[in-house]
Amino acid sequence: MPNAAGPLTGFSDSAQAMSLVAFTALATVTLLLCVMTGPDRDDLDEFYTGYGSLSPMRNGLAIGGDYISAATVLGTGGIIALTGYDGVVLALSTALSLVLLMFLLAEPLRNAGRFTMGDAFARRMPGRAVRIAACAATIAALMPMMLVQLAGAGDLLAFILGFGGDGLKTGCVVALGALMISYAAIGGMKGTALIQILKMVMLLGSGAVVSVLVLHRFDWDPGALLAAAAQGSGAGPAFLHSGLQFAGGAHPRLDMITSELTVVLGSACLPHVTMRMYTARSAREVRRSMSWAVSTVALFVLIISVVGFGAAALIGRAGITAADPQGNTAYLLGSRAAFGADASWAETMLFTTVTTAIFLTLLASVAGMILACANSLAHDVFGHRRKQISTRTEMTLARGSALSVGLVAIVLATLVQHRNLQPLVTLSFCVGASALAPALVYGLFWRRFTRTGLMYTLIGGTLSVFVLMTGTNLVSGSPTSAFPDHDFNWFPFTTTGLVSIPLGFALGWLGTVLSARRTADEQRRQYEAVEAWILAGANKSSPSGGTSQP
Repeated sequence: MPNAAGPLTGFSDSAQAMSLVAFTALATVTLLLCVMTGPDRDDLDEFYTGYGSLSPMRNGLAIGGDYISAATVLGTGGIIALTGYDGVVLALSTALSLVLLMFLLAEPLRNAGRFTMGDAFARRMPGRAVRIAACAATIAALMPMMLVQLAGAGDLLAFILGFGGDGLKTGCVVALGALMISYAAIGGMKGTALIQILKMVMLLGSGAVVSVLVLHRFDWDPGALLAAAAQGSGAGPAFLHSGLQFAGGAHPRLDMITSELTVVLGSACLPHVTMRMYTARSAREVRRSMSWAVSTVALFVLIISVVGFGAAALIGRAGITAADPQGNTAYLLGSRAAFGADASWAETMLFTTVTTAIFLTLLASVAGMILACANSLAHDVFGHRRKQISTRTEMTLARGSALSVGLVAIVLATLVQHRNLQPLVTLSFCVGASALAPALVYGLFWRRFTRTGLMYTLIGGTLSVFVLMTGTNLVSGSPTSAFPDHDFNWFPFTTTGLVSIPLGFALGWLGTVLSARRTADEQRRQYEAVEAWILAGANKSSPSGGTSQP
């Protein structure tokens, strides 16, 4: 039989076999790393934080790795390739969100918390109800994103390796999900951090080389690249101006502003990112780690912009949407097109590195999210019951929680894998911006904030997002929505942020105002007792029932 090209990739069967071998080898090596670096059975600090053993550079790479998910690589790359300017603004908003985390929340979070977001809230408002609410908000924010990563894994492997059939795609989802559970349960914080570091090195290295090749195709002239991308997009000059992404909406300009605000606030507050603040040994190391993280994310924004424009210029909108209507394969298509029609053996190896980096991105992203949910379940829900449990029991519960969360994610991912998953991505960011962001800002900086205000914010903000999201055009009312055959589109915006973000802050204020005067005064005194430590690390005292800093 002749050596035919595989579907959509433009590479030979031998190249697809090379990718499969690389995926298998990478999965084996990374799982071995998790086993070798896994914590002892009774060492909670090692499992939850890795004892702060990572240097600022490595911790910064791990933070960047948690921050750049597969949805960012594939989804944002596709938006850049299809909408141009709007996609670049979205990518820049992602980087800006990390800057917000660096300057506003990173140090207070590290000072207030120990293992989880529930610790940060309980520092000033001790109580099991606070921890349970924080755990529920954590799962509500991360579970939708996990489903997107897992469900997209089957389609991505089918695209790269030429697999066909729904059964094989479902098998890929199950196999990858099991591998991600193993990373979280065996490796803990240190094991998943090593995978994130490896992911970032591969993603940035391979992406930088592809970007250089794309620019070389246009004689190192960015203007020529942009002009060719605008022509290939089919939108002409509008491709390089604001408004293309939301052109079909009722209020495109307001929709775009709301979406960017949701990304900026939501990305910074997602629990799998904020938990990395607790792995630094000191406030100074938090700052240095965040500097490395911001630098790596900014570099990746540059890379994904060049590759996205390259995909639009070299392939065109028709070719990109033929492979995937949402453009999720644009990053891969742009990488392939950078080599030209006839790829050499070295270029095939480089493309294999690109696909392997994306494969590792899928694995690492979900492993970090599973770990964040498992840590919150074990530490906040099970570890703070009236009857104290041993550290070994809590460790067992943490690993069991990772298994439970992962199994639920796998089952749900197999059920939604044939639908448009963009509503789930948006849902995660909206919960982060509407519930977690107000709770963190108030909880860390507002003296009068009370337990009632916190519960109103976490619960009310989350519920408002779920209610409003059902009415957006991402869920119904358009051919590309999750339910294209139905139309219950009653909310005129793509994200819920225009209503849910102000509502989240308003609910926190309302709950605080409605709190009993005696209770409010008592909780204000509890905050003032730890305020200097939270904001500046000035003392190490903690209120009764709070969690002391390691």
